[in-house]
Amino acid sequence: MATQQEKIAIFRALHAGPAFIIANAWDAGSAKILAGMGFPALATSSGASAGIRGRRDGQISRDEALADARIIVDATTLPVSADLEKGFADAPADAAETYRRAVETGLAGASIEDASGNPAQPIYEFAHAVARVAAAVQATAGTGFVLTARAEGHLRGQTDLAETIRRLQAYEAAGADVLMAPGVTELAQIRTICAALKKPFNFMAGIPNRSHTVPALAAAGVRRISLATSLYRAAMSGLILAAREVQQTGNLTYIDTALPSAEVNAYFS
Repeated sequence: MATQQEKIAIFRALHAGPAFIIANAWDAGSAKILAGMGFPALATSSGASAGIRGRRDGQISRDEALADARIIVDATTLPVSADLEKGFADAPADAAETYRRAVETGLAGASIEDASGNPAQPIYEFAHAVARVAAAVQATAGTGFVLTARAEGHLRGQTDLAETIRRLQAYEAAGADVLMAPGVTELAQIRTICAALKKPFNFMAGIPNRSHTVPALAAAGVRRISLATSLYRAAMSGLILAAREVQQTGNLTYIDTALPSAEVNAYFS
């Protein structure tokens, strides 16, 4: 088994290029399947972690998120990065504790976002957001842990590209290793962001009709492509559509197109 430091070194090296896909798993089974398919690294998904508990995104605790991350870390030899939302705290010092514990969980990296969860002020004030990233960087200093800082404005109605770039550059200066701007989907804007940064940019796929091919994203300067909740939603879509067929028509044709148990189980050997 690879050590945590070996996984971190592998994860860091992946960001040197070419662009790679980090696949988001939600349990040990999905992690083993994705690893068996040849993905070079895995990530957790806050939306999927909530979904497997019958909740909506944003409704899990720090302990639950880290427990899910540990399951995925232990399931394969791949480096794993965790979606830790806003660090499950507002104050920089409290958020930093989340990332200290993330290192102890065996993760190779994790993300921190500037969405506050407060409808009255959905994005943290600039200086406070930067301080939170700096605190997370300090909490993981000396470990090699790959911290991804996310500017969330485009998902929450604040679509000023210049402000998004200002935040990403500040998070980069504060020590973040990878930058994200979920909700930015236009290739021209992605190209502008990548040109403004010195460190790798992660494109978040998963918004219907607003994703791009891997070659197109790589040409725009993207180094990492995360799949967010899209694989989990695809799996749940299969469940719902199959159950709906039985319920509404009495037919069982979904069985004819489902993968045989032996093929699925082969990933678990």
